[in-house]
Amino acid sequence: MTERSDKNPPRPYILNENNWKSVKETNYSIAMLPWGATEAHNYHLPYGTDNIQCDYIAAEAAKKAWEENVKVAVLPTVPYGVNTQQLDIKLTINMNPSTQAFVLRDIVDSLNGQGIKKLIVLNGHGGNDFRQMIREIKADYPGFFIGTINWYLVEGDWKKYFEDTGDHAGEMETSIMMHIAPDWVLPLKEAGDGASKKLKFHGRHEGWLWAPREWTKVSRDTGIGNPSKSSEEKGKNYLGKIIPKITEFLIELDKTDPEDLYID
Repeated sequence: MTERSDKNPPRPYILNENNWKSVKETNYSIAMLPWGATEAHNYHLPYGTDNIQCDYIAAEAAKKAWEENVKVAVLPTVPYGVNTQQLDIKLTINMNPSTQAFVLRDIVDSLNGQGIKKLIVLNGHGGNDFRQMIREIKADYPGFFIGTINWYLVEGDWKKYFEDTGDHAGEMETSIMMHIAPDWVLPLKEAGDGASKKLKFHGRHEGWLWAPREWTKVSRDTGIGNPSKSSEEKGKNYLGKIIPKITEFLIELDKTDPEDLYID
């Protein structure tokens, strides 16, 4: 039998790493559910980029919250997102919103029955939108708090951190991956330029029209945004603004009664 190493002890806030012996003794107040996607990210980033980022941000925020005695349980990341417009790209995996809604409802039902009444969905994929699902689910679970955070909007003015503000496998995501998983990022010379076409209607450019992008018609390399000026330092600085804000929210949520959420 292989002896257990103490070099990488389980992190108490990561459910995947813990056992029933420790879990049953812990009074968790918040569950956090990272939700990503499995999709191509230009030539240089892995298919699991959204999941890797969600894993890291959730773990770091939960770690800092635990240091303030906030018992957060980070649930295993859901690795599939809404990718209906990318199904012609090999091994991009789609999970329809209707399927997501069933999955989310089952998770809420499990937690609610166990007395864990607060859930945050940490979203890392632009194609996911949990708001309408949450509206529907919440009606059936009074006294249960459920909310969602798009981590890439926590510090939403990307121009303060990045020269190119493309939203898929561009400078922002590449810089973050250089910081948290550099061994899985190919040299930037291997990346495409992330050039993309835009919907021709004026309403799209003015911001009041939305329509899904047909990926292979708008991007040659699956990227949207030029990663050429990415750096590990940019990724570190950006996460350094995001993670403390999420941590601060977790601490605030821990102190808040789900029946007393509003102020005048």
